[in-house]
Amino acid sequence: MIMERNILEIENELVSSFSFLDTWEERYEYIIELGKKLPALEEEFKTEDKKIKGCQSTVWLVASYSEGRVFFKADSDAVIVKGLVSLLIEVLSGQVPDDIINARLDFIDKIGMHAHLAQTRSNGLRAMVAQMKDYARALKVINLNV
Repeated sequence: MIMERNILEIENELVSSFSFLDTWEERYEYIIELGKKLPALEEEFKTEDKKIKGCQSTVWLVASYSEGRVFFKADSDAVIVKGLVSLLIEVLSGQVPDDIINARLDFIDKIGMHAHLAQTRSNGLRAMVAQMKDYARALKVINLNV
């Protein structure tokens, strides 16, 4: 039986991975590589209602619910943003709604993202987190009433 990793465990793994990168240039390169590895979102989901409001770049985010867990898929027209959303997907996708809703996501500050991102990117990152938590809330409510 495979043990599911909880949000905190995943966050700690990411913080550890970033600790091996000495400069912010290396960290940006790593984030860009993560973005390149994120599977492209199907064109049918690249619609206005799937766009995240508050992001300078275009970011599409979709959520689904299966067996009590929320799963996310996303894409962006900016490679660095695609990397940022891939980090969030790594941490939050496959978790139960309450854990997503209550996630503090301390890894963002521990790896220095808010401090090293431009204000517009930092605002966009907050908007992505807020949308993921909103999806988790909505899917929780919908599936409680099924």
